[in-house]
Amino acid sequence: MANSPTPTVLAFLALGLALLLPAAAQNCGCQPNLCCSKYGYCGTGNEYCGEGCRSGPCSGSGSGGNTGVPVDSVVTEAFFNGIKNKAPNSCAGKNFYTRQSFLNAAGSYSGFAKGRSNDDSKREIAAFFAHVTHETGSMCYIEEINGASRNYCDSSNRQWPCQPGKGYFGRGPLQISWNYNYGPAGQSIGFDGLRNPERVAQDPVVAFKTALWFWMNNVHQVMPQGFGATIRAINGALECNGKNSGAVNARVNYYRDYCRQFGVDPGGNLSC
Repeated sequence: MANSPTPTVLAFLALGLALLLPAAAQNCGCQPNLCCSKYGYCGTGNEYCGEGCRSGPCSGSGSGGNTGVPVDSVVTEAFFNGIKNKAPNSCAGKNFYTRQSFLNAAGSYSGFAKGRSNDDSKREIAAFFAHVTHETGSMCYIEEINGASRNYCDSSNRQWPCQPGKGYFGRGPLQISWNYNYGPAGQSIGFDGLRNPERVAQDPVVAFKTALWFWMNNVHQVMPQGFGATIRAINGALECNGKNSGAVNARVNYYRDYCRQFGVDPGGNLSC
């Protein structure tokens, strides 16, 4: 009979596994009815939906808790259309993006703009729409300009393999890109993001859901660090550290304006 591991060895192995788990899954891509835990796992109950919950029907007092202002009370028709009306009538997004499609999508992400004070809630909404305004040209564009000519396929990613003839260029309010975003976003939302990435440019609710999926998995948790951290989370490799100060300044100016409209101080650390 082989020797059984001693209790000390078992405890050591369990501890090692526990330390490895958080690093194994940083982004959930959960179904809308599941919580994304602070370690990046999908599930229900306090372990997933409590403190540190990152997205989904969070209930705890952490970053994804349910404190904060109702989103629809801040994103009024006047505010939403105030952005969209700056785009020319010829824009594809003019009749595509609507306040109701945003609110329908936001209903699947109860942790959005929640978890901190009312002012923090308003700052997060301001930040989200500052990036949307910049990425879409005030909701003019549904798809990235000349996006079809660019290759956004990470062929080394075997979990979310690119499909022949499909383009993973920017689409939607936050211009989601790359196969490794389309795949898990589609899985979470309920469409085949790898085989049908075009869906993001065809259904406005799906478009806003992809933006909110990306936001809740990559941006929501850095809001306490200031608006500059959200720029870094979205496009830091191309814009931060002096790489594109014009784009950074544009995002910051939109954010300042929306904070002013919401009656809140924008806070510090605005640039990246």
